[in-house]
Amino acid sequence: MKTIESLSAEALYLELLRSLPPLLASYPKPPRLVGVASGGAWLAERLQKDLGLNEPIGVLSSVMHRDDFASRGLASSAQTLLPFDVNGEHLIVLDDVLYTGRTIRAVLNELFDYGRPASVKLAVLVDRGGRELPVQPDLAMARVVLPATQSLQLARSDAGQFSFEVQGA
Repeated sequence: MKTIESLSAEALYLELLRSLPPLLASYPKPPRLVGVASGGAWLAERLQKDLGLNEPIGVLSSVMHRDDFASRGLASSAQTLLPFDVNGEHLIVLDDVLYTGRTIRAVLNELFDYGRPASVKLAVLVDRGGRELPVQPDLAMARVVLPATQSLQLARSDAGQFSFEVQGA
C-alpha cells in the first residue's frame, strides 16, 4: 500500500508501459486500447504512441449510464468515440483511478451499446479501494487508501506529463 504523498503518476505510467507488452502478446491479435474519459483516454493516447501501436484507440464516456445522472446531468467530459467495431475484439479498458466501481459499470454499459467484445480487461494506475460494486482491475500499478472525503484524479500538463491532483479534506 502506498501513501498519496509517495505516488508519482509518471512513475506509475512507466510501470504500466512496462506491464502491457506481455499482456498484449498473450492475445492472438493485439487487443484494442480504450480509455475512460478523461484520464483513461490520456493514458490510452500516450500508450498508443509509446508502444508504437498503429490501431486507433477508443474513448468511453460514463455520462449516459451513470446511476447519478439525474443529479449530475450531462458533464462536459468527452463523448464516446469507438473508431472500430467492438464485436469480437479483445479490449483493454484504461482508467486513472478505480474507486467505487460505478464509473466502470457505466462505461461497460456504454461499451455494450456498441457491440459485444470477445473480452475486456481493466488496467488502472491507482486502485483506491472502497468498492461498492464487484469490479476489480486486471492490472493496478498502485493501491492506496484515501478518506471518502478526498478524490484523486490524473492531471496532464501541456507537455503531456502526468501528475495526480488530490481534492477534499
